Amino acid sequence: MSMDQYFLLGRSGLRVSRLALGTMNFGTGGFHAAYGRTEDEARPIFRRYLEAGGNFIDTADFYTAGESETILGNLVAEAGVRDRVVLATKFTNSVDPGDPNAGGNGRKHMIRALEASLRRLRTDHVDLFLLHTWDRITPVEEVMRTFDDLTRAGKIRYAGLSDVPGWYAARAQTLAEAHALAPLVSLQLPYSLVDRAIEREHVPMGQTLGLGITAWSPLGSGFLTGKYRRSGQGVTGEGRLSGAGGAWTDREWRLLATLEQVAAETGRPMAQVALNWVATRPGVASAIMGASSVGQLDANLSALDFELPAGLRARLDEASEVPAESVYRMFTPGYQSRLVNPGAKVADKPAGYVPAVRNWAA
Repeated sequence: MSMDQYFLLGRSGLRVSRLALGTMNFGTGGFHAAYGRTEDEARPIFRRYLEAGGNFIDTADFYTAGESETILGNLVAEAGVRDRVVLATKFTNSVDPGDPNAGGNGRKHMIRALEASLRRLRTDHVDLFLLHTWDRITPVEEVMRTFDDLTRAGKIRYAGLSDVPGWYAARAQTLAEAHALAPLVSLQLPYSLVDRAIEREHVPMGQTLGLGITAWSPLGSGFLTGKYRRSGQGVTGEGRLSGAGGAWTDREWRLLATLEQVAAETGRPMAQVALNWVATRPGVASAIMGASSVGQLDANLSALDFELPAGLRARLDEASEVPAESVYRMFTPGYQSRLVNPGAKVADKPAGYVPAVRNWAA
């Protein structure tokens, strides 16, 4: 597997790289400013990603108070690659605390947010427009109708959701199917060895309803890189997790030790192994990686250059598995096999994505 392979995003014809470039750190303003990069610092990262064959770039109007979109728009225009890249941006967060309609998922804010993103991105359309976070109050019918209108107007090519309950995504897609609205093609969610919660409902839902999952924080906010160590005072190491003593459990530190052992046996850095694990999971169309330098980007891109042996993958699966709770215990393969045919072996069909085309950009 390498960056010259592109995969279909959900039940669509849109071809995207298995590793997407996250640009949350493009810019030095707003909430994400602590680890931000100026346009001059972001440029070589962006250019290297393109040179490697990447085409899927993720941003949001909220990132660095809009600077991420502005920088990205400048870099895309400067490189003359608008038609080549797949631009994804998101809306939900408030852009004006004094205006009750300047945030959330209502139609008024959706349209306003998209128009502002288009101006910053210096384009007349985005390839993927995502609801950033469930706001708990806007009717899903309103969201889906607005997505459909924006698609028909040519201002977005595809629609998706990010950070929503599984039932909400299922209802949204079902409404689209029932009323011939533009369907959702993508679901952006946190997913890593240290956080596999979406496997309970989101992954099988996405596979069934045609939503390709794009995984954010595949390295567990940097925990899975191995640069942090446990100490009596908390977490030591250079980065935003330092000092976060109660943030990680004994189970997660044991998982980190297993990851370190597996990485040593493969001769690969821990971050590459963790990223490879996510990018090759069933239902995952693309893993979103960030980078603060070209060197870090190259290291992340190398996560696709090898295949994890089945035995080592099984060790990671076992170390990171979280026991099913409550009603979910009844949906495990072992429990189901007793219901269907006691004594028979029951397994899920192999799932995942197959390459759609190789080296199409060459």
